[in-house]
Order: sequence, then structure tokens, then C-alpha cells
Amino acid sequence: MTTPVDKSSERVRDMFGEIAPKYDRMNHLLSMNVDRYWRWKTVRKLAPNKTDPILDVCTGTGDLAFAFHKYTDGAVPVVGSDFCFEMLEVGRSKSRKTGREVSFVEGDAQNLPFENDRFQIVSAAFGLRNVADTDLGLAEMTRVCKPGGQVAILEFTMPRSQPIKGLYGWYFKNVLPRIGQQFARNNSSAYNYLPDSVGEFPSYESLVKKMLAVGLSTAKFYPLTFGIATLYVGVK
Repeated sequence: MTTPVDKSSERVRDMFGEIAPKYDRMNHLLSMNVDRYWRWKTVRKLAPNKTDPILDVCTGTGDLAFAFHKYTDGAVPVVGSDFCFEMLEVGRSKSRKTGREVSFVEGDAQNLPFENDRFQIVSAAFGLRNVADTDLGLAEMTRVCKPGGQVAILEFTMPRSQPIKGLYGWYFKNVLPRIGQQFARNNSSAYNYLPDSVGEFPSYESLVKKMLAVGLSTAKFYPLTFGIATLYVGVK
């Protein structure tokens, strides 16, 4: 029987704290910069208005939050929330260097420090799978979303069609962790954790069901790049 991935808050926080300084460079390298396209596509699919605030949960160093800021020309407040202080510090540094005024708030996705019905969009890019209780994370994202607003999850998935399924599965299990470890050189095996956490995380129809179960009225998924990543969009 496979041992479940340890997603305890302390372990995940420490692990990402260790790799925070190299997190962006590693993401772009390991995805061959396709992660930039996925965020670009996500922002345009959601098409935020220039009136209401936006929240990016599990924001890490804030790349999706910055993409929202760029799309809206800074017309609305964009908030990035994460429970890893080191990641937020990298995001704050990027904000100062680029002049993109994203607010970074330390907070647990399972207990978001925001009032009900506040944000037009509540997103999470490559982070919800790291939350110990997926259902609670989704429920909190839904709670702080405005009625009529969108809850969006951008996450890695295993492609369903061959031969890409087999080729990508081999790369994901064997190549990605080794390259990640060589560059990150952390002690928590963050890039071994990646394929394990993706394998356990509900995907496609399974995640849609969870989104509907927490109170979203509709939810759909959109595979990206042959299903290597998938965008899930729900409406409150």
C-alpha cells in the first residue's frame, strides 16, 4: 500500500522556505518556460474586471498575482496570500523591483484572513495540492469569493492520451526530481515531493466534483498543453 504524501503544514512550509530563492528559476527551467504561458492563458480565460479586488491563494512568489496586476493595469487591488514567509519575501522583492503593487499577506489557505464575499476572482496556481485539506481550502476560497465571482485552480495533471502520457510520466518521475535537486540542493526533497503530490491530488472530473460540493454553482476544466496542466474554473 502506498504511503500518503506528508502534507503537514510544518513540512510543506519548511520545504518551500528552503527553495524560495531559486523557486522561480527552477519553475521556468523545469517547464521550459511553459508555466508563463499557463498563467497568461489563465488570466485571459478569467478576464477580470477593473473594479473588484482579486486574491491569489498559495501565491508563492506571486507570479499569477503579478499577471493579474498586469492584465488590469493596476486598476484593482491584487492580493497574494501564502503561509510561507520566505516565498512572500521573494514576492515583495519582485513587487519593489517591477513597480507592480501586489499586496502580500501571510495566511493559511485553510483559514484565510479575509471577510466573506470580497474578491471577484480567487485563484490558486500549483498550490492547492500542497494544502493538507483540499476540501477546506476550496471551501475557504469559495467563502471569500463574491457571488457571481470565479474560483480558479491551475494545477499539474497527468495527460490522459498516449504517447504523451507515458513520456511525460517518465520525465515527471525520473528526470524532473533529479534536475530539481541538482539546482535547488535542498534537504527536503521538494522535487521528489512534486510528482508524488500531483499523483495523489484529485484531477479532472474528481476536482470538479469537489468544487461543486463546496457550493460553487458551476465548474469546468480546461486541459492545457496536452493535459500537462489543467485550469479549473468555478462560479459562485
